Amino acid sequence: MAKPPLPMEPTGWFQVAWGAEIPVGSVHRMTYFGRDLVAWRAVSGRISVFDAYCEHLGAHLGYGGHVEGENLVCPFHGWHWDRDGRNVCIPYETHPNRGRRIRTYPVVERNEAVWIWFDTAGRPPYFEVPDLFSAFGDDKTAADYYPPFPAATLYRRRLELHPQYVLENGVDFAHFTFVHKTPFVPELTRHDFSGPVSYVDFTIAFDAGTTAAEARSGVESVNAGLGCSLTKSWGMVDNRTMPAVTPVDDSTCDVRFTVWIGRKPGEDGPDITEYGRAMAGFVIEQFEADIEIWAHQRYSDPPALSRKEFQGFTALREWAVQFYPAIARQKGPSA
Repeated sequence: MAKPPLPMEPTGWFQVAWGAEIPVGSVHRMTYFGRDLVAWRAVSGRISVFDAYCEHLGAHLGYGGHVEGENLVCPFHGWHWDRDGRNVCIPYETHPNRGRRIRTYPVVERNEAVWIWFDTAGRPPYFEVPDLFSAFGDDKTAADYYPPFPAATLYRRRLELHPQYVLENGVDFAHFTFVHKTPFVPELTRHDFSGPVSYVDFTIAFDAGTTAAEARSGVESVNAGLGCSLTKSWGMVDNRTMPAVTPVDDSTCDVRFTVWIGRKPGEDGPDITEYGRAMAGFVIEQFEADIEIWAHQRYSDPPALSRKEFQGFTALREWAVQFYPAIARQKGPSA
């Protein structure tokens, strides 16, 4: 298994579960960034993410650990740990062990997903997970879309790819014809890589000679770091998507994809309809075609770019450097 040339520990927010997978009182096992982790939901509904091992004698909290109120309880000796990872109760002592603490991760539950902040430099979060609806500046809410989980989701485990592949796909206008078999080439209309959250938009013209202003369809995307991407499609099927790629170890990632399909007028039930399933299936099928490429891709650096590709790829790769602390230090303040 080849190790990717880019570090597999970029800074940012990364999806580790869908919120519905972690009901109140449950403990959810997972492995990301080469670490065994647990996510657990307190009675209040708040989710915490810990390193998986109890600081007492090293029991794995995901095997028999349970939730009591706002604490996670170790299955081995019943030590209680609060959502900050601090020991608050030893049942056979009069005082907790205040000197030990389980490593915790900043966590946000948004867009029906659970996100953790990861940074090898130990910095706190310096940008947010954007909201799927308010990020695009329109008046749409979740009520305008069919609920996506679980029917309109995709989950692929431990693929040999890197999160940056997905982001580079957003500026790769030429692949649409060959991977997605479309009769058009999108026109990129916006590149904004001025901060940790970037914006890439393109329009889709079905007729030769159509200008961007005359295009009938398009896609807007918001990219918060390398792990969190949101897209809004307009003109064809009203949909919003959320591809999320999270490193598992130094060579593989988990890939999740969530699709919101706009409701037909008059449909406001709690479940996705046959129409919603069919449209989501089409969108997921297109994303799977990309995954098939990424999972067997070799990262080329420097790439052999064409003239039309140069600006988009160069801007994105220069932007991405900020999420690799070691590389950013080597390149200095201009990175």
